[in-house]
This record gives sequence, C-alpha cells and structure tokens, in this order.
Amino acid sequence: MSWLDDLEARLETELDGFLRTNPDQEALLAEQERRDRQKALRRQRLQLQESAERARADLLQLASDIRCWQERVAKARHAGAEDLARRAEAHVGGLMEQGRQRWQALAELGQRFGAVEWELSQLGRQATGTATQTGASTPAGAPTAEAGSDLGEAWAAFEAQQELEALKQRLKR
Repeated sequence: MSWLDDLEARLETELDGFLRTNPDQEALLAEQERRDRQKALRRQRLQLQESAERARADLLQLASDIRCWQERVAKARHAGAEDLARRAEAHVGGLMEQGRQRWQALAELGQRFGAVEWELSQLGRQATGTATQTGASTPAGAPTAEAGSDLGEAWAAFEAQQELEALKQRLKR
C-alpha cells in the first residue's frame, strides 16, 4: 500500500468513528448525498427531455422527407421513368430504415427517462420517510414541496408520453 492508500484508509476510519459517535451528522450526510443524487437526476432528466425533443424533431423531418420522396416516386411512375422510380423507392426504403432506428433510439430514451423518474420518486419517498423519522411533519392536508414535485414529475412524464403517442400517430399517417 502507498502512503496515499494509508491516508485514505485512516481518514475513512476516522470518519466512520465520528459518524458512529454523532448519528445526527450521519443523517445529515445521508440527506446531503440524497439531495446531490436528486440534483444529478434532475439534470439527467432535463438532458433526456432535450434529447427526446431533438429526436422528435428529427423524426418529423424524416417523415416529411419520406412523404416528399414518395411523391417523387409517384411522379416518376406517372411519367414512365421506372428506373428513376425504383431508385427513389430504394431511397425511401433507406429513409424508412433510418426512421425505425430513430424510433428505437427514442424508445430507449423513454426507458432511460422512466428509470430516472423512478429513481427520483424513490428518493422523494426516502426524503418523506426521513422527515417522518426525524420528527419533522407537516399539518394534515398541507401541501408539501415533495407532493408538488411528485405531481410535476408525474405531469412531465404524462406529457412526454402523450407527445410520444401523438408523434407515433402522425408518423403512421
């Protein structure tokens, strides 16, 4: 072991001893770690939402491109340019494959978003349990900040799901 490993082990031992003799400090440390994790998850959720918005915009543009090329196929067929029509159809097929891949990527973003939402809700429940255990309470019927944020998170997830469904419907047309 190096001197740095020794120092780290000693500091860890000192911290453990301090926390054993000061359980209130241990609770504060755990609460701070929970808050830091929530902050990181909220940042990640925002990044996922931004990525999903970009992916949705890309899918809408791709759908527009597909429609345009399908019209070109029809024009080429109507004009008797079968070779051009076949090449345009092949291009449409490639665009459709891109669309499938982008849908898969958007679905994966949705799964990651769901996992972040779930972890945030678990951390919120832990915070409520910790407040109850430490004697902190709110009057019956009083709205709490956590309840508001849980509703906000649930609403954001609902809106994201609705937008995803609407986008799927638009692309099916």
